[in-house]
Amino acid sequence: MKYLHTMVRVSDLDESLDFYCKKLGLKEVRRKESEKGRFTLVFLAAPGDEDAQIELTWNWDPEEYDGGRNFGHLAYRVDDIYALCEKLRSEGVTINRPPRDGRMAFVRSPDNISIELLQAGEPLPEKEPWASMENTGTW
Repeated sequence: MKYLHTMVRVSDLDESLDFYCKKLGLKEVRRKESEKGRFTLVFLAAPGDEDAQIELTWNWDPEEYDGGRNFGHLAYRVDDIYALCEKLRSEGVTINRPPRDGRMAFVRSPDNISIELLQAGEPLPEKEPWASMENTGTW
């Protein structure tokens, strides 16, 4: 058995690609469009780790999605949690659970999917503004 991917439905493909690729740093691996099925699938992976993919499914006909907490979250190991959180914050992404401990943070995608960011290796030393930053919303 081999893990292939996790599928997430998105309501705006361009907005989601901006978040996952430009802001979070994932890369598009492949894309499939089905005119008959009226959907587009876009597979993304972290650079150098194409074995763990996320499939963005965009149904061309508008639908409302209410992401329940039963889904949980996606998780990515990152080289520098402070640098990535600062980059995301500077691009307008809310850091729902700041990396106060230098180890873990949570953000949400445009479709409200919770994403956990985990520091590679040992936690980084605590530093401001993260150490005293409060949670925002739910994560």
